[in-house]
Amino acid sequence: MAAPPDEGRRVKREVYERELLRLQTELVKLQEWVRASGARLVVVFEGRDAAGKGSAIKRIAEHLNPRVARIVALPAPSERERTQWYFQRYVAHLLAAGEIVLLDRSWYNRAGVERVMGYCTPEEHRLFLRQCPVFERMLVEDGLLLRKYWFSVSDEEQERRFRKRLEDPLKRWKLSPVDLESVTRWEDYSRAKDEMMVHMDIAESPWYVVEGDDKRRARINMIAHLLGTIDYREVSAPEIALPQRPPSKGYQRTARTLQREVPDWAGGPPVMRLPS
Repeated sequence: MAAPPDEGRRVKREVYERELLRLQTELVKLQEWVRASGARLVVVFEGRDAAGKGSAIKRIAEHLNPRVARIVALPAPSERERTQWYFQRYVAHLLAAGEIVLLDRSWYNRAGVERVMGYCTPEEHRLFLRQCPVFERMLVEDGLLLRKYWFSVSDEEQERRFRKRLEDPLKRWKLSPVDLESVTRWEDYSRAKDEMMVHMDIAESPWYVVEGDDKRRARINMIAHLLGTIDYREVSAPEIALPQRPPSKGYQRTARTLQREVPDWAGGPPVMRLPS
């Protein structure tokens, strides 16, 4: 099993947690500015399997309002969706004024997994390379804030994380046959990524690469960079006062014996058994 990143170079947990909290506070300010100004922000997360995209998205969204900031992670396209214009199902998940969308993988599936695994034809891939820059320029010209992050991870660290997932029943679901095949197709994915970057790293929507072997460092660097690319400001919150509770009008709670209560598992094993 590959060794983890050098502990001496990893961001210390106490430093990480302190800085993450500060950045998450700024993300809330960004959210309120987006909502107040009517801005539209789309953040694309791409990269190799187990590179840390999902954990970065989780930390970004942790303290945000889900009605403002949505995570979009689409499944494989249906038979009907395969007959649509390729970008069509992604457009349906784009946003209105005052919203943020975090795309956990995106239309770039065609440049990566579909290209490498043969899920699209060479002609469909070439059409994507021509249309994607035009599509993104249209989004940006319409005023949408588009940010694209590629999470990079070394082959040794990816293998270490895959093995850890295999051994952890809480994370085993994260490994799919396609994920496992990426181990044997490492160079194919590298070439596909390089070709994608040549065509899609455009001035209107450039790619930003996040080195992901140290997950803590990657999250801090990515969030700090995202905040630094947007000219947001703190929005003054309205004054809120907790109202006085009015005097009782004689309401009596229904007797607990007439309700089905959840057993107090935290206070000691109840009569019911949890499934094994």
